[in-house]
Amino acid sequence: MVQMADPTRERLTSLRNGLLHLHKSLLDSERAAYERDIARITSAGQYLELVLHDPWFAWLHDLSQFIVLVDETLDLDEPATDADAVRLIAQARDLVSPQEDGTGFRRHYFDAMQRDPAVVLAHRDMMKVFGGL
Repeated sequence: MVQMADPTRERLTSLRNGLLHLHKSLLDSERAAYERDIARITSAGQYLELVLHDPWFAWLHDLSQFIVLVDETLDLDEPATDADAVRLIAQARDLVSPQEDGTGFRRHYFDAMQRDPAVVLAHRDMMKVFGGL
């Protein structure tokens, strides 16, 4: 397997790690809201089932799938180019742009930021990651 150029690989790895941190914060926030509004989650298996299949968590799938796309790009036999990294970073910036009047992920992300200071801090951290890319 050919390794991609170090700077490109480092940029994509930083992007991935930042998105994973944000994703975890969003999952934690949604779990707390679910347990507050719906029912207590009693096991890791139940939580995984909810995250994968319950409409409450469905909006997070866009971010999950994007992280998988970055992972797949990092694992390609052919090294990713700088243009690939630029494209993925731009797509990530667009995805994690909360919008009050938006739909889907962006709207839910906005709502999570209004509800949970930890999500605001994770968003700030993600903006710092983008600043370093």
